[in-house]
Amino acid sequence: MTLAAVFGLAGPHLGLDEAAFFRAVRPFGFILFRRNLNDPAQVRGLVADLRDCVEGDRTLLFVDQEGGRVQRLSPPHWRQAPAAAVLGGLWAAAPERAREATRLNALLLGLELAELGIDVNCAPCLDVPAAGADPVIGNRAFADDPAIVGQLGRAMAAGLAAAGVRPVIKHIPGHGRCTADSHLALPRVAAPLSALARDFAPFMALRDATMAMTAHAVYEALDPALPATLSTTVIDGTIRGRIGFEGLLLSDDLCMRALSGSLEERTRTALDAGIDVVLHCDGDLPAMRQVAAAARTLSGRALEWGERARSAPPAAMRPRRREVEQRLAALLGEGAATGQIAPT
Repeated sequence: MTLAAVFGLAGPHLGLDEAAFFRAVRPFGFILFRRNLNDPAQVRGLVADLRDCVEGDRTLLFVDQEGGRVQRLSPPHWRQAPAAAVLGGLWAAAPERAREATRLNALLLGLELAELGIDVNCAPCLDVPAAGADPVIGNRAFADDPAIVGQLGRAMAAGLAAAGVRPVIKHIPGHGRCTADSHLALPRVAAPLSALARDFAPFMALRDATMAMTAHAVYEALDPALPATLSTTVIDGTIRGRIGFEGLLLSDDLCMRALSGSLEERTRTALDAGIDVVLHCDGDLPAMRQVAAAARTLSGRALEWGERARSAPPAAMRPRRREVEQRLAALLGEGAATGQIAPT
């Protein structure tokens, strides 16, 4: 039995109380943040301890490793990867160069994660930024053209999969025109459905992905009352319907201030609305107990999609990292490829 939840943890080592809790509830996975990640040896040890406490290697380990400013594994122990916008900036002059640089960069990210035992990268970000939007997305987006975002998102997903790492497309149905940061407040998107079609397009292009993460935002043209994460109307009508996504649907972090109500209410409402697995990321054990009390075990379609997500992508023979760095450097320049200079 697997709980429909992914949990964070408090620090770089697994505490006894945390281990007992995780052993009892058996979550779908764990998500790691900078507070959990000191150096390669420590991370490998933490990953092994997490797997041991749930007695198996089918529990997935998640991280946000987009590159740019959203990169939990950071220098000096890990390469500073370029932001998505750096890769997208190559498109105007050379689309194929942009695609290959994106794929190689993702392959490097995936190789680093696979060496640590981390299974899932919460990327690519498929949001399409709009004028006047909050900068929370900004250069995390590949471009402001949905067709380019879709193609480079596909290239990133392919690069991760080639390293045996599972991608998560986000933030479905689109966070790019939100005028607030959902970490801090609930964004409301007033755009008509005809305009939202632009935001949906990259997600439609990757609707065959095995996992997607929702946006905590209200789309007034879809459901003026509830954010997408809590809305059956948005999940069934748009994410599953218009976009056609048929994979495991993850919530964004339930701790974010965009959501209101108790953690039990947020958990129950999200799962009732059609979320398959909820994320709770801050590592607070009493709060995780509240989420676990309101969550349920994976069953039905969610269980099927969860099993598909757990199946590792068929990684080709993995190339040596230095060879990939050299190929990427030829496209981006040595500094941007290896992290010797900070990407924008």
